Amino acid sequence: MGSKLTRRNFLKVSAMGAAGVLILPGCFNGKKTGVDNSYVRRVGFIGLGQQAMYLLSGFIKIPGVEVVAGADVYGVKRERFVKKVTKFYEKSEDEKQKAIAVDVYDDYREILKRKDINTVVIATPDHWHAFIAIEACKAKKDIYLEKPMTFTVHEGQELVKAVRENEVVLAVGSQQRSSAEFIHAVSLVQSGKLGKIKEIKSFVGAPPVPYDLPEEQLPADLDWKTWLGPNPYVHYNHELNPPISLDPVQNETSWGAWRWYKETGGGYTTDWGAHVFDIAQWALGMDGSGPVKVIPPGQENAEYLTYVYENGAVMTEERWNGDYRGCKFIGENGWIEVARDYFNASNPEWNMEKNEESDLPYETAVGHHENFIVACRERKDPAATVEIGHSSCTVCNIGNIAYALNRPLQWNPKQQKFVDDDEANALLTRKYADGFSL
Repeated sequence: MGSKLTRRNFLKVSAMGAAGVLILPGCFNGKKTGVDNSYVRRVGFIGLGQQAMYLLSGFIKIPGVEVVAGADVYGVKRERFVKKVTKFYEKSEDEKQKAIAVDVYDDYREILKRKDINTVVIATPDHWHAFIAIEACKAKKDIYLEKPMTFTVHEGQELVKAVRENEVVLAVGSQQRSSAEFIHAVSLVQSGKLGKIKEIKSFVGAPPVPYDLPEEQLPADLDWKTWLGPNPYVHYNHELNPPISLDPVQNETSWGAWRWYKETGGGYTTDWGAHVFDIAQWALGMDGSGPVKVIPPGQENAEYLTYVYENGAVMTEERWNGDYRGCKFIGENGWIEVARDYFNASNPEWNMEKNEESDLPYETAVGHHENFIVACRERKDPAATVEIGHSSCTVCNIGNIAYALNRPLQWNPKQQKFVDDDEANALLTRKYADGFSL
């Protein structure tokens, strides 16, 4: 029987699990850039919602990191951010930390203007990712960008260019790339222990649905027009931006529902696909590439959303063990199952030992943010590069396009477009609100 795994630092993975997959992909070869490469990373947070609070708990504890600014269009979230950062530094035994001042803005561009800030954490809703990240590249800031990396395939292409042209470090918030159970699973697949991989069951969840929440009155301190930004207009509902309070303290009780609607997100396909499909891509050696065909449910006898790879491997979006959102790899010699804090294998010799427990949220516990800071200091690529983020996000997006058109699609991963299909290729980008373009 497989065991429920506990939180662990990814460096504690077994020798088998570490083999061949802990080497960071590529580096800048020591090439100097315009980015401030000093030891201290002065960080500004852009987007101060629930995910940002988890990330803040991790970043602020890293030696040499100073959190000095935050930006959000929601006033109460700016106030919460100041309180949390100030409280942390006031309790510090380090006199230098006690002296750190934190500023907040309603316009993220104020953070990008600051020459003393060399690093930004972007945790806004997905529809803002590409615009803010590309501006941050031009401002020569290193970037930790939440997944999914971008809203469309075209946005991902533009962001890849911006990162490399401006020689900044960008890490995508694909925390599972730094988590022991996933490193172990990928190592087993890539080492050939399972033999040729025939099938991957990847449980993600449903695609987005049309926006149907009722219109509600806006909070006085929420700038809804700016929240929408490049998105065409939709009316406000509190579920899109869950309310919080400071007196009494009440944080978000749910994730922002913008994720689940076509107008504002990509459904579970992008929200969890950016994690789960990402692991499948990594294990198959498809980082920077992708499948050659995507089939929606009900077409060509496919029961589930199905991806076909050139090597013959088939990935389906389907449950494989209850509610575990993760991957089941099925090969010639057996199978393995992997999800957060869970690993199981047909061969007991492939299983993992338990490690110590932690009460920290997954986003904080796995050390992915530390990997990013090390990459910034050493001027090398992090575990989840912009190219990796783009190819994994592309898998999600072309899946949603197949859902929308309800027909099989041929995909060329090298050219990053559908084969002889103008209708599908038109959906690789989107229409923006007036005043926005890439």
